[in-house]
Amino acid sequence: MRKVDMLTPAGLMVGLAMLIFGIMWNGGADGFLSFVDPSSILIVLGGLIAGLLVSFPLKDIRHMATVFKQVFSSEEQSVGELIGIFVKLSERARREGLLSLEAEIGKVEDPFIQKGVYLAVDGIEPDVITDIMNAEIMAMEERHRKGRSILERAGEYAPAWGMIGTLIGLVLMLKNLNDPSTLGPNMALALLTTLYGSLLANLIFLPMAAKLALKTEKEVFLKQIIIEGVIGVQSGQNPRILEEKLSAFLSSEERRDLDKAVNEEEALDNEA
Repeated sequence: MRKVDMLTPAGLMVGLAMLIFGIMWNGGADGFLSFVDPSSILIVLGGLIAGLLVSFPLKDIRHMATVFKQVFSSEEQSVGELIGIFVKLSERARREGLLSLEAEIGKVEDPFIQKGVYLAVDGIEPDVITDIMNAEIMAMEERHRKGRSILERAGEYAPAWGMIGTLIGLVLMLKNLNDPSTLGPNMALALLTTLYGSLLANLIFLPMAAKLALKTEKEVFLKQIIIEGVIGVQSGQNPRILEEKLSAFLSSEERRDLDKAVNEEEALDNEA
């Protein structure tokens, strides 16, 4: 199940708030308005969009809404939850056989776990199961890489178009040195495009691409645990041994929390 990742909007708001506060601290509301220039915005955004349209096929750009949605969402699944799922599956498989897992797996929401268990129930060889599930991981990484590459490329293009806007402003300023009234607007165009380009790159595009890369690493890590769990269940490993094996993926803090939860559960069972 996914939930809203509050750190992403919080980071964006903090960055913008500090920027606005710094401007208004020295210049007030009028000073802030001097940092708003429609022509500079058009140069940076227009050039950025044009560069992305040249660089990527339209079908990839259409998926950007999904990419941004992933930036603002987080996966609730944890290693401890995965261990608990596979311990239960292992206990039932040893008690009632692999075929009994078809009824149990319907309660699991993760389609990757469902696929692995169904392959195990169908009697597919462990090496083949591993190859099939690793192929799916590779396909997922490639999809994520494509979405992330658009953000990374946008992070490269935005400052570049900011510099292009700066050059345009400088050319206009130098051509009109005899008219002092044009120096201010042209200098503003020259400087603000660089500001806008750097801001877009370093507050939005590159941080979002970095967050997506971390999310992909975590998802791959969890899926590798799932593969180990599926193979363990299929091979009929003792649930306690399987739990110890999968616990190797836990950090020391997570392992303490898991042990605490197991001890509490055992205490409740003894009381019952």
